[in-house]
Amino acid sequence: MSAGKRLRELIERQTVVLPGAFNALTALQIQRAGFEAAYVSGAGVAASRGLPDIGLVSMTEAVSDSAIIANAVTLPMLADADTGYGELLAVMRTVREFEHAGLAGIHIEDQESPKRCGHLPGKRLLSSTAMARKIGAAVEARQDADFLIVARSDARAIEGLDATVMRALAYIEAGADAVFPEALESAEEFGAFATALSPHGGNVPLVANMTEFGKTPYLTVKEFAALGYRIVLFPLTALRVTLHAVEMLLNELKCRGTQRGELSQMQTREQLYELLRYADYEQRDEDLYERYGRESEGPVTN
Repeated sequence: MSAGKRLRELIERQTVVLPGAFNALTALQIQRAGFEAAYVSGAGVAASRGLPDIGLVSMTEAVSDSAIIANAVTLPMLADADTGYGELLAVMRTVREFEHAGLAGIHIEDQESPKRCGHLPGKRLLSSTAMARKIGAAVEARQDADFLIVARSDARAIEGLDATVMRALAYIEAGADAVFPEALESAEEFGAFATALSPHGGNVPLVANMTEFGKTPYLTVKEFAALGYRIVLFPLTALRVTLHAVEMLLNELKCRGTQRGELSQMQTREQLYELLRYADYEQRDEDLYERYGRESEGPVTN
């Protein structure tokens, strides 16, 4: 079963939480914690490369990083494809590359390039017609009909909630599998968006972005589910916690010249090896040598 099909089946059953994985190791931790799906954030990919989220990461770089993350686990993963990395032909190539890389789907936003973080001022929008063309091209490009094409709209801060609803309807008509209203500012807005879409959008899943320190209030997964949302993203939560922990450790190391006081906060060697399946790799390596022999021994014959 494809990654897209697995994610679709999860969404049909329940509201699905997608924690953001900014590298393969984080993806392994998400999987071990029992989550059923995960998310590759564009901001996380950019930050991991030491860059701000302003469209500096290329499509090739985003696909490469997403592939490394997705292939480290068995979870279906949704990826952030920014604006689709260009016009219609470029969008079609973007879809094919992410699909071939093993992702379950992508979301494309209706900002102009260069894009900005969805919770910051200064965004500029494509026309809804131009974005609908991108969605149509994306849908046409996929080879697996279950690969999710999610349309994100950043219109709330610029054109208001009603315009965001109208854009979402246009994107659904163009073939979007799900819609993602970015940076809504209250539970009431999330509810109003879902209610306005319901008579026209049918059963198209809605995506909520529960990022920190942005415009959206801190709602729980249960609250989003009650409002009608089927996917809840936590794009940078793990990254922010990790960076803060590293900062505290480095300050301690610089001041005291030792890490001894931080040992209780660390993952142990054994825990890391367990996460990485170290013993499994060693056993597989040994099994392969038993089957094929070592260089000094020559091949095994029966």
